[in-house]
Amino acid sequence: MGAYQQLSRKTYSLEDLSKQVANWRSNGEAVVFTNGVFDLLHTGHIDYLARAADLGQRLVIGVNSDDSVKRLNKGPARPIKDEQTRSLILRALEFVDATIIFDEDTPLELINAIQPSVLVKGGDYDPNETDESLKTYMVGSKEVRSWGGEVHALSFVPGHSTTRLEEKIIEANLQ
Repeated sequence: MGAYQQLSRKTYSLEDLSKQVANWRSNGEAVVFTNGVFDLLHTGHIDYLARAADLGQRLVIGVNSDDSVKRLNKGPARPIKDEQTRSLILRALEFVDATIIFDEDTPLELINAIQPSVLVKGGDYDPNETDESLKTYMVGSKEVRSWGGEVHALSFVPGHSTTRLEEKIIEANLQ
């Protein structure tokens, strides 16, 4: 199978992903789920995703659609890259097994549909937070725990963020 075919095999509809995850689970493989915008892939993203992948045997990434990114108020220029491009770049990572683009404000519907063994978010979230109104609450954490799954928050690589990268690009263009 060619490299491009391998990339194409890593993108799923919700129905197909649910079936694939069930298949992986029946083979005893722990499925790790995370989600995000992943607009300008940087060292922090790679570190985070690699450590997330190490928490199981399969890594599934929910990619926020362009419309959902705009609703997140990440900034007027965001997303910088369209959803298909962001998903393709993530699929190119060897340790990523599947990507799916979702349009909802949160990945809760997706999490409930695939029922991952492990839910992972970045260090600005608290896996023990139960107050859903707080920004540190991890959407889906209650549900993942209800079926016996694990919930983790992984620390950030200091100095690496999409916001900081965007600021550096703007500063360079102003000089």
